[in-house]
Amino acid sequence: MNILGIGTDIIEVPRIGKMIESHGELFLRRVYTEREIRYCQGRKHALEHFAGRWAAKEAILKAIGTGWARGICWTDMEIRRDAMSGPRVLVRGGARDAAIQRGIGDILISISHCRTYATATAVALALDAATKPAEEQ
Repeated sequence: MNILGIGTDIIEVPRIGKMIESHGELFLRRVYTEREIRYCQGRKHALEHFAGRWAAKEAILKAIGTGWARGICWTDMEIRRDAMSGPRVLVRGGARDAAIQRGIGDILISISHCRTYATATAVALALDAATKPAEEQ
């Protein structure tokens, strides 16, 4: 298992709260998938979860190594919650194309948050013969 990239990000939770307050549904739909919106809105501390996903997406881009170039959209990356193993990353569109071009087969993610900050670290793993790219199935 070869590591091709590592990314980390931190965001102030109140900053995400202000964006949601200012731009509402437009902001949510630009940054988060429908599944992510439902998940976060169903949590007790929704803003912390939205901020965690924001940080995760920024960390993923850093791990892939492209930043926002190549036509990548926020919703090209989705963080799904697996009760057994924690959050997992699904990529599609421009993010998937960039990951494949770099030889990335999977992206691991760790997210942590409190009332004031959310942080995430992403690790991009090399594609090998036994793995398929991290994409929606």
